[in-house]
Amino acid sequence: MSAPRFTTLGCRLNAYETEAMRDMADAAGLRDALVVNTCAVTAEAVRKARQEIRRLRRDNPDAPIIVTGCAAQTEPGTFAAMPEVTRVIGNSEKMRPETWAQMVPDLIGTTERVQVDDIMSVRETASHLIDGFGTRARAYVQVQNGCDHRCTFCIIPYGRGNSRSVPAGVVVDQINRLVAQGYLEVVLTGVDLTSWGADLPGEPRLGDLVRRILRLTDVARLRISSIDSIEADDALMEAIASEPRLMPHLHLSLQAGDDMILKRMKRRHLRADAIRFCSEARRLRPDMVFGADIIAGFPTETDAMFENSLRLVEECDLTFLHVFPFSPRKGTPAARMPQLPGAVIKERAARLRAAGAQALERHLRAQVGAVHEVLMEAPDMGRTAQFTEIRFASPQPVGGLVAARVTGHDRQQLLA
Repeated sequence: MSAPRFTTLGCRLNAYETEAMRDMADAAGLRDALVVNTCAVTAEAVRKARQEIRRLRRDNPDAPIIVTGCAAQTEPGTFAAMPEVTRVIGNSEKMRPETWAQMVPDLIGTTERVQVDDIMSVRETASHLIDGFGTRARAYVQVQNGCDHRCTFCIIPYGRGNSRSVPAGVVVDQINRLVAQGYLEVVLTGVDLTSWGADLPGEPRLGDLVRRILRLTDVARLRISSIDSIEADDALMEAIASEPRLMPHLHLSLQAGDDMILKRMKRRHLRADAIRFCSEARRLRPDMVFGADIIAGFPTETDAMFENSLRLVEECDLTFLHVFPFSPRKGTPAARMPQLPGAVIKERAARLRAAGAQALERHLRAQVGAVHEVLMEAPDMGRTAQFTEIRFASPQPVGGLVAARVTGHDRQQLLA
């Protein structure tokens, strides 16, 4: 008998939760099962989940298959109808030790095959905390889950529930454990990070959490994952300006650069807000770099509207671009809007990616000759404080911080 095998689809938070599930499944003694942690961000993500489940069944004809994650939460009937699937577990249920304990004696028996509750009723988050995962260099700490906003293209609130926060004291304690284990860098993760604290006593903000972590822990490098720039608070901006241990890299949930499209997406910022935020953050921290999510081909997007998004890459001086060709997600308002032809969406996505590649190359070229402190993720690869990949000609100790002079680049990463 062997330990369960996990397949993770989608975001970094899913990867974090997979490690938590692995711990709980191991503690419960679950054996010989396959667990698929799904993503629901697009219709294509759900299709890939179904494809992966069918592949797993072909390769493992006798193994029970347990399906969980956002797609299982939003479309339990879709997966319950698949003959390959043994159990369907919701996003709340997957984080409960008793869910895994109950499966050990009765995985294919009388216990309810579909266990998916109303995610909107969930009030806790991070009921099962793990002490990091991945490389020995970087650990991820979930501080928030869910989302109170209802962007017209997004199904995620219905998979994750309303926003809920991990208390600051719990976060600080976990980061201190990670530091004691030797982790040099910690990344704060969540679905809507800048909403952290709204459900806690006193309604603290993300900046308050960041400053508390830096005051009460000895973590060498603290990193923030994706944020909504319009919700960045004064304390966070002060931390950007004054805290060298807070890394100069922010990934922004921009989605578009045209005001009408932003309004139809039901976003809370305008194009000028994004440009102003990037300018102010870079004034406070001149070495700050930005990544961003941008959707290509949102319904009703005209050529002129798309050009506004394309120009945003340069006007915000974005470095790392994540481009998403629009894919209508059943159950969202955007799926009912007039859709663009697939060929137009594909062409616009390609143009955005080309602009992103040029922006990255500009950033890489500007780093040649500079000396960076690099966190090693592999013997020949690490990342600078700006999260830029840097490749080494000779092996370095994994998990350590090394000083490196940049000698060149290959358009994708720096060379040292």
